[in-house]
Amino acid sequence: MNNTIPTRVSATPAALALIARLKAENGEILFHQSGGCCEGSAPLCMLKGELTIGATDVKLGEIGGVPFYMGKLQFEYWEHTHLIIDAIPGGGSNAFSLDGPTGMAFITRSRLYSDDEWAEISKHPPI
Repeated sequence: MNNTIPTRVSATPAALALIARLKAENGEILFHQSGGCCEGSAPLCMLKGELTIGATDVKLGEIGGVPFYMGKLQFEYWEHTHLIIDAIPGGGSNAFSLDGPTGMAFITRSRLYSDDEWAEISKHPPI
């Protein structure tokens, strides 16, 4: 068995390229996985400080050196799922997200953890 702790969130090369672009253009940014209000279930990319992170949020990890958060209640529903953040052509509809005007849109793909991954990651709750 691999001794590496599985991650809760990862990013595709396309998402990492868009993250690098947004960091270069805007400075410090963060992600928050939307729970369905206003923007559907899109990962929202915002300037650091634009969204107050509080006790009802959990940090799932970082992608491209950028923190990624999700609401605590939403996490309780999705905790057995690895989130894969991708970037696809499109956009313009994410009015609250920095990717909106870029012609690209962040999307969330997911997969369930394998039994071995779950056994390991469940020992390490998110922050």
